[in-house]
Amino acid sequence: MHRFDVETLTAGRWRNGGGATREIASSPTGTEEFGWRASVADIDRDGPFSAFPGVDRTLTLLAGDGVRLACPRVFDRLLSRPGEPFGFSGDHALTAQLPGGSCRVLNIMVRRSHWTARVDKVAGPVVLPAGHAGVLYVLRGHWQAGPDGHVLASGQGVWWDVNDKAPGGAVTPLSPGAAALWADVTPAG
Repeated sequence: MHRFDVETLTAGRWRNGGGATREIASSPTGTEEFGWRASVADIDRDGPFSAFPGVDRTLTLLAGDGVRLACPRVFDRLLSRPGEPFGFSGDHALTAQLPGGSCRVLNIMVRRSHWTARVDKVAGPVVLPAGHAGVLYVLRGHWQAGPDGHVLASGQGVWWDVNDKAPGGAVTPLSPGAAALWADVTPAG
């Protein structure tokens, strides 16, 4: 397992100036053509979202008053409640509107020919399955990660790749009301 704290990840500005992305993990590491990728994006203003042909995406609001994602004749969805994942095809060029100002989202992207992803809000222990990749992002409370007993707080988490040795154990909530997002990334079919 690899630990992360969003506030210590390097933020890269978007080319269109509408936000910044902090990459949590990308596999394979160090290549432009990712199989799966997890990041946190700060969206600062209304504008276009880049299309990612062949990629399935799941966005989950983390902070702020929400973001409306729209693709004409396909969908128009307001993400207004933190912790509720929304999946969509990256083939579509979208526009984003910020009804209440800037916001922060968790962005999980998988190349559909090789991977699938399911993102869930969890409040109980998560056993990290062997042969899967994934990310666990703490929304609130404290969580204990893996056999070393490292404690995670809001904005922190762990990630693992399919090629990592067995991730080991579970990630377990330690405080009442604790919640996390679990992105389970599995090899396609």
